[in-house]
Amino acid sequence: MNIKKVLIANRGEIAVRIIRACKELGIKTVIVYSEADRESLGVKLADEKVCIGKGPPQESYLLASRILSTCEITNSDAIHPGYGFLAESTDFADACEEMKIVFIGPTSETIRLFGDKLEAKKLAKKYGLKVIPGSEEPVKDEKEAKKIAKEIGYPIILKACAGGGGRGMKLIKDEEELLSSFQAVRLEVKNAFFDDRLYIEKYLTPVRHIEFQILGDGRGGVLVFPPRDCTIQFRHQKIIEKSPVLNIPYEAIKEVQEKILHFCSEIKYRSAGTIEFLYYDDFYFMEANTRIQVEHPVTEMITGFDLVKEQIRIANGRNLVSKIIEANGFAIEARLNANDPENNFAPSPGKIEKLYLPFYPFVRIDTHIYENYVIPPYYDALLAKYIAWGVDREEARIRLINALKETEIGGVKTNKDFLIKLLEDEDFLRGEYYKITEKLKAIKI
Repeated sequence: MNIKKVLIANRGEIAVRIIRACKELGIKTVIVYSEADRESLGVKLADEKVCIGKGPPQESYLLASRILSTCEITNSDAIHPGYGFLAESTDFADACEEMKIVFIGPTSETIRLFGDKLEAKKLAKKYGLKVIPGSEEPVKDEKEAKKIAKEIGYPIILKACAGGGGRGMKLIKDEEELLSSFQAVRLEVKNAFFDDRLYIEKYLTPVRHIEFQILGDGRGGVLVFPPRDCTIQFRHQKIIEKSPVLNIPYEAIKEVQEKILHFCSEIKYRSAGTIEFLYYDDFYFMEANTRIQVEHPVTEMITGFDLVKEQIRIANGRNLVSKIIEANGFAIEARLNANDPENNFAPSPGKIEKLYLPFYPFVRIDTHIYENYVIPPYYDALLAKYIAWGVDREEARIRLINALKETEIGGVKTNKDFLIKLLEDEDFLRGEYYKITEKLKAIKI
């Protein structure tokens, strides 16, 4: 392959990130955008730009046919889907393959496989990864659910086989709640994913959410990176991520990395992804995400790899020599969002009337905002990702806090002070991240 022009089927900071990677590789870029994103930074930076619809994603970024037509019209060789929107759509990846357009991501077969959470668990188990106790097939009805729950013990979680992003999950504490909730959860997931299949897992607590970044060349070559700790979450969304992981035995990490390398090599995984676990008394496979992650800069900061450029190189046919990558130092990422903490963290779209982002040593800021930019009301609230590096966690933490404190944004509300408070929390200092998540769960919606 010799990719000369990449169409970016995304927006916001990830679109800017992909454009910059393409520029460094000497590749031309085309960006599709909605009417609401006409003045976005990605549109300003791309070599070509094409408006594909109105602001709501259903009328623009989720319209696969318009994106594919734009690819043909602009003679683009490849499409980078970023994250979200169509990044994990098997139909979209299928269509790219049929049209001989390079999809910069895993194959449609891989996306389909990992999109079904139960099938993914079966495959992971086949290659030696531990899985959380629970049902091995979709649960047919309340009677079967009750039997399985009795075997593994309460509390349990009802999960959607086709779920993701924290949706389609319900914590069940006892049999009475199971019987009263089963059909309601089934209806909820059917409406959300057009698939009403549910499965059951044992609810483990306290746990940590640990993920391993991977890169594969599609022919068996795989790189496995140091794990990231994504335990601190708010309303099922990650807000602070760290790497490498503390307070887990080094031997346990190495053992699971070796298993991931073998697993992903055997299935000939292609492009970037993450293998995600819950850590309780050991690593328990949870799911795989077949795309670049929001928090990928954390791994880049401690390894020196440019994961987006590597995705493009792999799509161009690059071979990888399988190995486990070591960390250099420590990195922490915090997600700065346009939310109003004093108003139940409601979205805060509008015009950025004042903006100062600090130039702080060893701190990277990935963003798409600028002064006088108008934040549209249709998309997620992410404004910027702050990633601080240090020789150890404390140095990275202090740098991240100071960079956030120096930031000034006027005209919209942000979660800046909320992030600083979390980074200064005593539980954060002790590395007891699950306690912070428990505190955040107590914040009423």
